[in-house]
Amino acid sequence: MQKSESHGSLQMRNRVTGTCEKRTSSGSQVKHRSVIHQNKSSSTNSTNFAKKPHPRPSDKLNPKTIDPFSDQPRASSAFAAIYSKGGIPCRLVHGSVKHRLQWDCLPETLPFDPLLITLAEGLRETKHPYTFVSREGFKELLLVQGATEKAVPLLPRLIPVLKAALTHSDGEVFERGLNALVQLSSVVGPSLNDHLKHLLTSGSLMIIKAKIPTYCSISS
Repeated sequence: MQKSESHGSLQMRNRVTGTCEKRTSSGSQVKHRSVIHQNKSSSTNSTNFAKKPHPRPSDKLNPKTIDPFSDQPRASSAFAAIYSKGGIPCRLVHGSVKHRLQWDCLPETLPFDPLLITLAEGLRETKHPYTFVSREGFKELLLVQGATEKAVPLLPRLIPVLKAALTHSDGEVFERGLNALVQLSSVVGPSLNDHLKHLLTSGSLMIIKAKIPTYCSISS
């Protein structure tokens, strides 16, 4: 009777011991996997950290230039897009005293349609070099021989563009629009009279009258 009891106790003890060993073994495997995962994570993090170059003091003095093969940001306006694509046949030349325009060909040989209208639209630009190119380009194009015959047919399309510049909230845009209107008037003469009613509407006239005193004080 005692032998059978001791034999049963021995079997029970073996079962408990085997279960504990299995649990210990599975726990060791889980810990081993966790250690491997942590090692991989730390290895990846250290690799990523190694890939990031440290900033050099010379980077502030020598900023990166634009990569011509990278995706360029979209132009902020239609005029800027046309200028960037070479649609305006002139470029800004920086001088020691003042800037000037360099034309790809003689302005006399260029058609005014749509170049003169595009330059007039550029008068509303507020960023360099678009402000200079549009202002000087419009002025120089109207100085060529035969400008009157070329500009008069474009008046119905030029007036709304100049009106937009004259009613612009930016004071410098207003100044460029007003100067362009004076230049255009001296070229086309009385042909402009029929279009003044579209330019000087009640709303735009109030805005222009409010801006003229400021413009006169700046000019004087």
